[in-house]
Amino acid sequence: MNYETLLKQHQLKITPQRIGILNMMHSAGHITIENLFEEIKKQFSSISLATLYKNINSMLDSSLITEVKAPNYKTHYEITKTPHAHFVCTSCGEHKDVEFDMSNLCKNLVDESTYEVAKTSVIVSGLCPDCK
Repeated sequence: MNYETLLKQHQLKITPQRIGILNMMHSAGHITIENLFEEIKKQFSSISLATLYKNINSMLDSSLITEVKAPNYKTHYEITKTPHAHFVCTSCGEHKDVEFDMSNLCKNLVDESTYEVAKTSVIVSGLCPDCK
C-alpha cells in the first residue's frame, strides 16, 4: 500500500508521522488510539497524544480513515476500504472485517421509507473461531 499516494489523494500533507500512523493501522487492521499511541511512540518518541489526535482527526475529516464504533468497546480506527461489516468477538474483543453487500440493505431502507442513506455501519458480535 502506497501511503504517500493515499495522503495525496485525500489532500493531506505527507509527513513521516502520518506515514507511520497509516502503516501501523494497515498492519493492525483495526486499532485503538491508545494502542496506536503506544506503537507510534516506538518510532517517533517525541510525538504527543495531542499531535496523534490532530493527525487522526485530519484523516477522519478527509475520509482517509474510518472510526469503528462498536457498543461497549473503545473506538477503533481503520484505513477506509470498500463497504463492509465488522465482527466483534464478545470474548476477546477482536475486530475483523466481514465482506457484506450493503446495497440491498440500503435499497430496502430507501424503498420502505422516505430516508436517504448517506452512510452505513454494520457491527455483528459473537464469538470468533479462537473463542468458540
